Amino acid sequence: MDDFRIIRDRVVAEIMKSSIDDDRVETIISRMDADGCFMDINYEDLTRTAGFPQRRHTSDLVYLAKAYQNESSAFFKSEKLKETITLGFKYWVDNDFFGDNWHNNQISTPTCLVDLMLLIGDELPEDLVEKGQPIIGRAHMEASGARPSGDRVVIAGILAKNLLFRDEQKQFNEIIKLIEGEVKFTTGNKGMQHDFSFHHRNDRVNNTSSYGYGKYANVFGEWSYYVAKTEYAFSVEKINHLIDYYLDGIFKQQVYAIYSDVSVANRSITHKAKFGPHSNLEIERLLQSTDYRKEELEEVMKLRTGESKPSQSFAKFFWQTEHFVFQRPNFYTTVRMFSTRNRNMEEPYNGPGKPTHHRADGTNYLMLKGDEYHNIWPVYDWQKVSGTTILQKPELHPPSEIQKNGLTDFVGAVTDGQYGAAVFDFKSPHDGVEAKKSWFFFDKEYVCLGTDICSDRFGFRSRSGDIPSEIPSVSTTINQALMQSDVTVSQNSKVETLPEGNRVLENVKWVHQDKVGYIFPEPATINLSNQIQEGRWSDITDEKNISDELISEKVFMLWFDHGKRPESASYQYIVIPNVTEAELTETSASNRNIEILSNTSEIQGVKHSKLDICQIAFYKAGEVEIADDTKIRIDSQGMAMIKMKENKIEKLSVSDPSRKLGRITLTVSGIYHAKGDNFFTMPDNSKNHTLVLIDLPQGVYAGKSVTVDF
Repeated sequence: MDDFRIIRDRVVAEIMKSSIDDDRVETIISRMDADGCFMDINYEDLTRTAGFPQRRHTSDLVYLAKAYQNESSAFFKSEKLKETITLGFKYWVDNDFFGDNWHNNQISTPTCLVDLMLLIGDELPEDLVEKGQPIIGRAHMEASGARPSGDRVVIAGILAKNLLFRDEQKQFNEIIKLIEGEVKFTTGNKGMQHDFSFHHRNDRVNNTSSYGYGKYANVFGEWSYYVAKTEYAFSVEKINHLIDYYLDGIFKQQVYAIYSDVSVANRSITHKAKFGPHSNLEIERLLQSTDYRKEELEEVMKLRTGESKPSQSFAKFFWQTEHFVFQRPNFYTTVRMFSTRNRNMEEPYNGPGKPTHHRADGTNYLMLKGDEYHNIWPVYDWQKVSGTTILQKPELHPPSEIQKNGLTDFVGAVTDGQYGAAVFDFKSPHDGVEAKKSWFFFDKEYVCLGTDICSDRFGFRSRSGDIPSEIPSVSTTINQALMQSDVTVSQNSKVETLPEGNRVLENVKWVHQDKVGYIFPEPATINLSNQIQEGRWSDITDEKNISDELISEKVFMLWFDHGKRPESASYQYIVIPNVTEAELTETSASNRNIEILSNTSEIQGVKHSKLDICQIAFYKAGEVEIADDTKIRIDSQGMAMIKMKENKIEKLSVSDPSRKLGRITLTVSGIYHAKGDNFFTMPDNSKNHTLVLIDLPQGVYAGKSVTVDF
């Protein structure tokens, strides 16, 4: 058998994979009218918000065709079923339903129709097949949706399938080469970035888990499988590049590489989701072509099937996307930010995502199991997003005001791959709130600092454009998640379990809920809600045909109220994942070996005395004491992480969140003689200190950290 036929057979086998339910086949047939339409589909509403219900017509025809070709189905090779399929196909091509959303016309409809052709097209009337070709042909490489990034690969795949059906081998080879060529870095443009995140649009919003996953990586992987070990096979270099993207990009933005991470979701977050591990199919396909990083891929497969438990520890900052990820075997947490280099959030195209204004304002989600926020969104308070500092407006701005440009450039992180810290010089483009926010991550806890929090009442306008007479307060939310246990509080040196309710608590040392502890280094006044919240899916999307059923969920919320028009408010708290109440009680007095070095408008820094690690964000040139007789001074803005050993610096990591510097210059106490390809030291014995000069990454790597070994 020739290679072309082998590929076609693989494609057809993939389409035929799903099992067939004959009862469903009968139901589909019973819904079809005498003219070939389905009686339960509204064919007239072609608007974007309707969601193109007409697609069920073509997808049901594909299901019928699968039954026709399935030997285990009672409808196998049924002439009556073929007549039904023919009738339904004729109704579609005669009417050629053209939706307001280009995606339906260039992807959804052509996908179903080309699958139909591959399954049964050779048995349908030739004139009818030819009438369907222009509709399938809207998936072509000059189509508006075939722009560089994920949709280009999807459309190329549809075209390749049609060329298989039409037996056009020469053009098929050209399209396969085009698909292969799409696996590449395109930093500064749409597509895969050099940090292995993915941008679908010029807004540079993180689309790694959506377009960069299902519509880019998985489609390329699908075609790498179809053409494997044939004359059309992709190069090993391209497949290996894709594997790097999976392992260093996609899987590092999934909870333990198993579950979807809500922090990287955009407008899709307002769709009801199913919770469960991702499929291993994408990995199985890759392993057909290469052994590159095979052990790592197989470990992900074991994690997803439950054969292994999470064991990986890492810290990664996606500097092209302003997204920080930190994982330990028993927890996964992220910080999502934005800057002058990228916009905050995806626009609510076609209706979903209309309350997502603040989901990049320093969002800090924490997951131990992966389901802590699962489908919480209808009952969610969208102005108390975990980790954020937000003006508590009477209502959100309209959906047309969601996407905004960032206002500051000092946004970034420092990391050595195992530990790290993130910083956000935050200025709200929505409400005029400002704050200096930072996060410091260690093995068993992380620290959150905020300072210089202020709010100008004239930064906020109501929907009507008026300045409200009642000035809203500003809140920093520690967490808002599904309540999955009792809530226990240590207050005034007494520990108690709280009844359901909403209250202000003073002099609180710690709070515990769902195996997570929150310690306040200095006893604090906090707001806590642990009660039932209500809402509807239809409240959070402008799409049609969405359930308006009232949803009730128990929700845990913990936040600081900074009051109205704060001028220099601050906060500090320590988050301890996977901790029991007893363990929290034992370690809270020592604040988990955490020392807050500084929380000012100039410097935010934390030291973990047990690990002997210091992490510092310098908003301007300055100096901080990190140990007895040991100081570090930086001559510019920047971030530094210092690993000490026996009161001497062992490793030093630095970064430039502003992306403006070519070199960072630091002065550290003590005498050090060290140099490398990108740094050197100048010790001064008379002053007992050492000048350290470190060259920073430039171009597409600007914002990435550098670690030097002393």
